[in-house]
This record gives sequence, C-alpha cells and structure tokens, in this order.
Amino acid sequence: MKNKLVDYRKIFHYSQDKLAEKLGVSRQTIISIEKGKYNPSLPLAMIIAEVFQAKVEDIFFLEEEDYK
Repeated sequence: MKNKLVDYRKIFHYSQDKLAEKLGVSRQTIISIEKGKYNPSLPLAMIIAEVFQAKVEDIFFLEEEDYK
C-alpha cells in the first residue's frame, strides 16, 4: 500500500514529531508509514484522514501488486 502522508503533512506544516504527538504514536511509526514499511490499522488510518480533513482513500491507496 502506498500513501501520500508526507504530502499531507507538508501541506499542513506538520513535522513528523508534531503529527506523531497529535496521533498518540511514536515518530518512528510515522516514519515507517511514510516509507511504506508499516500499514496503519484502520482506526489509525481513519484518524490520520480526519486530522488532514481528507478521506482515507485520498491518503492511502492500493497498488496493483496489493491485489495479488
């Protein structure tokens, strides 16, 4: 799964630390999500979308290989 978390974070002028604090997760979690090494739980993805006033599917999206 890919994501646009970095793009949204920059639009809202959030550092990784600030976003992590707002979400109640570690900065390492944000880094891992941004790099695509960790997929957030559905509740966390929904909270992230809410923080950025977006839909989950605007931030997180599947690629063709995710369907295999």
